[in-house]
Amino acid sequence: MPLSLLRMPSLDLVRGFVAVGRRMSISLAAQDLCLTQSAVSKQVHALEAQLGVQLLVRGHRAISFTPEGERLFRSADGAVQQLQEVMGGIRQSGEQRPVTVSASIGMTGLWLLPRLRHVQALHPGVDVRVSSNNRVADLRNEGIDLAIRYTTPALAPAGAVRLFGETVAPVAHPSMSSKGALSWGSAEALSTLCLLDFEDAQHPWLQWRDWLASVGWADARPQAVLHFNQYDQLIQAALAGQGVALGRLELIQPLLDERRLVRVDAPTPALATDHAYWLIQAEPSPREDVRHVAAWLKSEARSEVEDKSKGESSAP
Repeated sequence: MPLSLLRMPSLDLVRGFVAVGRRMSISLAAQDLCLTQSAVSKQVHALEAQLGVQLLVRGHRAISFTPEGERLFRSADGAVQQLQEVMGGIRQSGEQRPVTVSASIGMTGLWLLPRLRHVQALHPGVDVRVSSNNRVADLRNEGIDLAIRYTTPALAPAGAVRLFGETVAPVAHPSMSSKGALSWGSAEALSTLCLLDFEDAQHPWLQWRDWLASVGWADARPQAVLHFNQYDQLIQAALAGQGVALGRLELIQPLLDERRLVRVDAPTPALATDHAYWLIQAEPSPREDVRHVAAWLKSEARSEVEDKSKGESSAP
């Protein structure tokens, strides 16, 4: 029997429960709602008390639904999603809504931000909001219109558009030529150099250990190694002449064109990885300003590929 409106739990309690269910984490739900973990936990407990059933099984580091919780979540999530869409449309009908573009921190800092002035010149009436984060976002639930993702063709979502691939090669600031950093004839050339390493266990091909092994220099002993957990910080260190980096050439092409960084003369050409950068749309039929920004991103990517091809064909 349906509950009367008078006995319905507060929408705040339902919203808190849905946020936890979407993330299966009280701490992440608290971040989404800009609340403390304690506040969100109290909301779920209050909802359980009003319904008289347990909705979540709370483990040491994980939570799961009870059968009643799963049943409620399936219905509540759909209802809240509908409310989000309707209320969002009503609220934004009389105001300009920015186009939100999501990308990783490295992609944002090295590729996206330097190009934003182009879309402002092409479409001055379009506002763009950049959401920079290394986690994979839920596009619809987080209000993201477009996302640039780094993945393989097999894992790219249906409908994703390939922007450009990835090749990796050692790069350094031109001033490091005085240290012999720009021409490597053997592994001994590294003995006086500092290598700038990217701490990313999920992508070992971006780390020096794999690159050195690929050229037969697994036993090389550089003078020092500096470690970074953000790729854009690593490139900033390379620009400051602090060491040699493994350059993701497509991301840093403008820096190479301006000779703020240069390729190292190494015993192997740039290595192509099986990953690429893909453009994903949250909606199959987006509004006009989202289409404009998507077309601009594709155009910038095409120019990137064409400029790189010209540079390679003109190289001696």
